[in-house]
Parts: sequence; C-alpha cells; structure tokens
Amino acid sequence: MKKQIQISLPESYGDIDLKKYLDIQKELINYGDDEDAQIAILITYLCGLDVKYISGLNKKDFDILKDALQKFLEKTDFPLQRFITIDGIEYGFEPNLSNISYGAYVDITKYDTIAIDNNWAKIMSILYRPVTKKVRDTYEIQPYNGIIDDDLFLTVPMNVHFGAYNFFFLLSRDLQKGILNYMKGMDLPPNIKRILERSGEVMHQLSNLQTTTYRESKK
Repeated sequence: MKKQIQISLPESYGDIDLKKYLDIQKELINYGDDEDAQIAILITYLCGLDVKYISGLNKKDFDILKDALQKFLEKTDFPLQRFITIDGIEYGFEPNLSNISYGAYVDITKYDTIAIDNNWAKIMSILYRPVTKKVRDTYEIQPYNGIIDDDLFLTVPMNVHFGAYNFFFLLSRDLQKGILNYMKGMDLPPNIKRILERSGEVMHQLSNLQTTTYRESKK
C-alpha cells in the first residue's frame, strides 16, 4: 500500500538557525563527493522527511526536490542587520569597526579564517552586543568585556549570519581595492611587505573567506 507524504521546504534562511546549519555542514562533509547522499541529507534536515522514506521516492520527485533545494540554498545575499533581538534583548552590530576595541580585535583575529564554521558564533558574540543607547540610526552598545556567549548565537537565524558574513566579504574587497588604488604611483619604502604583513592580519583573514559547504555540495 502506497503512503502519500507531503514535503515542504523552509520559506527562507530565516527558518534555519546556525546550529542546524552547522549540523548539516558536518553531515555533508562526511559524505564527500556523494551528491545523492548529500541531497538526501538536505531533504532530511530541511524538509523533515525521515531518511527511510527518501529511498522510496521516484527519480522525478527526487530531481524536483533537488532542484528546489539548490535554488533555495543559493539565496544567501542578505543585507547586514544592525539590530537583532535575542530573548527580548536588543543587540547592535559593532557601530564603528575602525575604532573597535583592542580586545575585540585580538579575539576576532586569533582565528585563521573568518567563515561560517564552528567559530562563527563566537565572532558574532563579539560583533553583536546589547544596545545601551539609541537615537534614530545612531546607537551605542556595551563595551567589549571579553565574555563570549557563542551558544546564544547558535539560535539566531541564518539570514542574520549571512548578512554579517556578506558584510565582511564586501568590506574586505573594498578595502583591498582602496589600498591598491592608494598605493599606485607612490614611492614605497623597501620594507612595505613586512609592514603590511604585520598590520594587515585582518585583511589577510577576510581575504580567505571560505565558500560555504552548501555551495560546494551544489557543485
């Protein structure tokens, strides 16, 4: 006897939190280049379909789900959200990155790359802190005290995380272009390479943004 099953996709990345995203990434990596297995994992996590039913899908339905998932996963171009609310508390994104505290700078740059991985929630906890003062678009947030609550940001939806991630990507690209344009035609000191290596740690990290596992699975 055939059983009719209704399958639904999330409407947006706002329906997926960081914890689920990281769990999916971990599972996808375990199956390497097995595209069908990776699609099955995505169907299980994102559509809520028990794995025992996936093998019973006909090829046409499987391909329809595969195409729908790929289209959904490509929509990651979210804007930066300067304000988010977690457990009733309003958090604001670091309003002045050019004047970020030394402690926050050190704690962010200790990671080899800035990517949406197991360290990302820690970075978000540094960049988003409770709002203490707000007047229209101008606001202040709590000074960085070195306390990182990464568990808190595991529950934040992925549209917020992608917005912050994309912001860093665009920032690094614009900074690199600006530096190169500024240096054209200049008489540079012989030790410029060493100077840039010492002072450009953040630039180096931002230029090494990793491609998300979702996009790799699409390939």
